[in-house]
Amino acid sequence: MATVADQDARTAESIAGAIDALAGRRLAVLTGAGVSTDSGIPDYRGKGAPVRTPMTVDQFLASEDARRRYWVGSHLGWQAFAAASPNPGHVALATLEARGIASGVITQNVDGLHVRAGSRRVVELHGTMRRVFCTHCGQVFDRRDLARRVEADNPWIQVPENVPLGPDGDVLPESTTGFRIPACTVCEGMLKPDVVFFGEFIPAEKFREAEQLVQRSDALVIAGSSLVVNSGIRLMERARRRRLPIVIVNRGATRADHRATVKVDAGTSEVLQALADRLPEAA
Repeated sequence: MATVADQDARTAESIAGAIDALAGRRLAVLTGAGVSTDSGIPDYRGKGAPVRTPMTVDQFLASEDARRRYWVGSHLGWQAFAAASPNPGHVALATLEARGIASGVITQNVDGLHVRAGSRRVVELHGTMRRVFCTHCGQVFDRRDLARRVEADNPWIQVPENVPLGPDGDVLPESTTGFRIPACTVCEGMLKPDVVFFGEFIPAEKFREAEQLVQRSDALVIAGSSLVVNSGIRLMERARRRRLPIVIVNRGATRADHRATVKVDAGTSEVLQALADRLPEAA
């Protein structure tokens, strides 16, 4: 059985290998839910992750009951989700960009923590919980303003303490009875969070933006993603076909470990900090 010292030695060796593979190169970074676990937001598939029964876009659009269930759960989780702060991994990526080492971040997360950490070039593949839009007229609303409206329309709702938060900032509600679903204040149309639901495609222009970031880089770092979602695999394949070094940082296996130049099986915060501290600026 491997000892803690053995594990620490293997991690240190893997980090050294990652630094050798990435040194002098301009990096594109793809992040998943594992980057935000140190901010208190659980991931989807890691050890101890909550069981999920995600709502599909068809359910949301077709059923008023489904929308009511979504908005109650989303509102209950919003306060804790919005209160999450960037962790050292987010800050390390912003530092790498500021030093000219990282060309930007492509993220599968909807928590907005890369932006709040100071990263300037962020491609949010799956959208963001910061915005809500009307599916009829296209009007966009700030989620904070919507939360105040929901509270005013439903003063009986009590946000519980120590709520078991889901990866998308949602909570499984005990009851939805009497909840008033928020509507567009311009046309009374249906509101939808600006995120990609299960069963919904990533906007083509957003994926092209991510592809361009990889295209303009000399290496790819994948952090905190098991690469189960096809968009991540597709971007990894773009890098592999160009024979770019690929470094994967994730606790546990991913779908592409066998294709990585280096796999670091460790927490993203410590590894990204090490990269920010030790990588020389790109030529």
